[in-house]
Amino acid sequence: MIRFLKDWTLPLAMIIGGVFNGLFTSISVITPWLIFGMLLLTFTRLSPKELKFSKLHAILLSIQAIGCTVGALLYSTNPILSQAIILLFLTPTASAAAVITGMLGGSVSFLTSFILLSNLAIAFTAPILFTFFGENQDMNLVSSIWIICQKVVPLLTAPLLLAWGFRYLAPKLHNTVASFQWVSFYLWALALTIVTGKTINFMINQENQDIHTEILLASISLIACIIQFLLGRYMGARYDNTIAGGQSLGQKNTILAIWMAQTYLHPLVAIAPAAYVLWQNMINSYQLWLKRRK
Repeated sequence: MIRFLKDWTLPLAMIIGGVFNGLFTSISVITPWLIFGMLLLTFTRLSPKELKFSKLHAILLSIQAIGCTVGALLYSTNPILSQAIILLFLTPTASAAAVITGMLGGSVSFLTSFILLSNLAIAFTAPILFTFFGENQDMNLVSSIWIICQKVVPLLTAPLLLAWGFRYLAPKLHNTVASFQWVSFYLWALALTIVTGKTINFMINQENQDIHTEILLASISLIACIIQFLLGRYMGARYDNTIAGGQSLGQKNTILAIWMAQTYLHPLVAIAPAAYVLWQNMINSYQLWLKRRK
């Protein structure tokens, strides 16, 4: 039964969120806490002594920066499309990518190091990008950056500091927290249900439905997903790290992305990372199938 639920969590979460969208929209305030919990559990597995940074890490971060720049250049032409592209490249690597990387035979240590780097990168760049290309442009620059910083920076850095604080100051507590890694799966499932419900709720209740924009966002999401997986694998192959490179760049923390879209960008933008959930899981399923065949 548990195996069945895990295999079908993605479709079940999206169906339940869609059917009961009003209920899950009303409790969406807990989403940041769910993200915080998932990151805390992830970072308890990261030992500072095991982290090793390489040139490939810098290259992958540069690709993300280039993608964000391309999105920013489109802002005057199509703000919603621009925000979606920025978000899809800006979003950090999902903690679940370490599991997939291990199953595919890639370097888990490389990927975990990139998880840390990508989370720190977005913590300090998102407030600036969302200020210039988000929905709070009626505020002055300093106030807008400060307000976004107050929510984004603690959400992404506090779990790391707390996990490492536990590791060195309270080892027993650290081991206890680390032993609850299984909880992360259920936090993810609940968070996915909530953000899906909130996205569906907005789509249903918007005054002027824009089907063409919604299809465009889902399509751009697919293109961005394929590009990032392929570029990650291509650059990774040059440094003998094909699998980890692809997973580092391609597998995103979509829960965080949807929350950021719903909080700081045009609500329609959330469709892009919501669609990305499907695309990245399809690609990962295909990779795992190929691995089993071999």
